[in-house]
Amino acid sequence: MFTGNGIKIFSGTSHPELAEIIARRLGIPLGKAEVTKSGIGETHVRVAESVREDDVYIINTGCGQVNTALMEMCIMVHACKIASAKRITAVLPLYPYARQDKKDKSRAPITAKLVANMLQKSGCDHVITMDLHASQIQGFFDVPVDKLYAEPSATQYIRSNFNLSEIVIVSPDAGGAKRATSIADRLGVDFALFHKERKKANEVSRMILVGHVRDKIAVLVDDMADTCGTLCLAAQHLAEAGAAKVYALVTHGILSGNALQSIEASALEKLIVTNTLPQQENAAKCKKIEVIDIGNVLAEVIRRSHYGESVSKLFDEVPY
Repeated sequence: MFTGNGIKIFSGTSHPELAEIIARRLGIPLGKAEVTKSGIGETHVRVAESVREDDVYIINTGCGQVNTALMEMCIMVHACKIASAKRITAVLPLYPYARQDKKDKSRAPITAKLVANMLQKSGCDHVITMDLHASQIQGFFDVPVDKLYAEPSATQYIRSNFNLSEIVIVSPDAGGAKRATSIADRLGVDFALFHKERKKANEVSRMILVGHVRDKIAVLVDDMADTCGTLCLAAQHLAEAGAAKVYALVTHGILSGNALQSIEASALEKLIVTNTLPQQENAAKCKKIEVIDIGNVLAEVIRRSHYGESVSKLFDEVPY
């Protein structure tokens, strides 16, 4: 039985709803912390209860004002560190700057590595994240990183809502082929992928479908949907290739710019996203959006981490 002794959960301002879900699942109250901004934009943090010798988990995700969320996390970690917390875990469902993970052109920064350095220098002892854009980001840290997967939740959703004999899993690009084949293998269904050519970043010039989708329900799977240009273009190509219906299942629904209008006007029946980022407003504005709750997965990994249990079981199944 989980008692909650010696564990404290705090939330930044980026996704308090997820922190509430996690705390409720664990049966403990959220820790008291005040996070405010000064007139010139500086972040002020006051941890309003003792954390001495406690196992502290700070939940903040990389969304909205990403720089603010990141600074909040670093300052809260530092505040707990100098208040003698025993261990501090940064829970970042969406890792900030995850797409800046390599030096892809001259004089380009590797900002994901800088974020790792910032968290460690702040006093972070452990990181929990979900569906990293690039797995090598784990190697940027000298502290343990638990990288969770939305895959079990995604496969559970597909099993519950679709007839598997009609399904084909589709990756919108070659980079996501591993994710698509893994889900397809779990479900025992076919998969297809798009070969994508870009003129410049965030702008696709040509997409070539590899695989058969005619008269099938095509489910596009990806780690994140930002402007949704690729997803909408892929959905259009799938519809033209004879797919009966097209759905998209994405872990991180960033949905910036005109993404909601693009989804509404696209061939997609639904965009299914997890709540690693706040989705209430998006779901209210666009009827095609459906949200899967992954709060129970994060709560279970926190419980297992606190008691020193293995978390690898969560790579394959959804906790109840």
